[in-house]
Amino acid sequence: MWTWFGLAVLALIGELVTGTFYLLLIAVGLAAAGVSAWLASPVEWQLVAFGVVTLAGLVVLRKTGVLKKREVDAQRNADVNLDIGQQVEVAAWKADGTAQVMYRGAAWQVELTQDETPQPGIYIIAAVRGSRLVLTRRRG
Repeated sequence: MWTWFGLAVLALIGELVTGTFYLLLIAVGLAAAGVSAWLASPVEWQLVAFGVVTLAGLVVLRKTGVLKKREVDAQRNADVNLDIGQQVEVAAWKADGTAQVMYRGAAWQVELTQDETPQPGIYIIAAVRGSRLVLTRRRG
């Protein structure tokens, strides 16, 4: 019985260090196995209690969206890419809808978002796609 509870405490410590919910689920499952041992169940039922509680917790957390993977689109996220939201000035556009601008001391190829018409002026960086800046017209 104490072995199960000791392993549960170790899993909780690991959870505090790593910050994942998976070790928390394992710790709850280990505690359920400890309770099963405290009720004098055979080892097989202790293992079943561990597995059932752990898997049930995983299903509940998946259904509620707690364990949902949060993907970040680095091309459009200003928290990931500090160029997004910065201004550039386009002097002239080429016939294919691209241009070249100087930004941060280097020449960059730029293109417009789909809804924009190419006109000279000041634009805002909406995304970075590879080595090309995607621009949107500055409003206001």
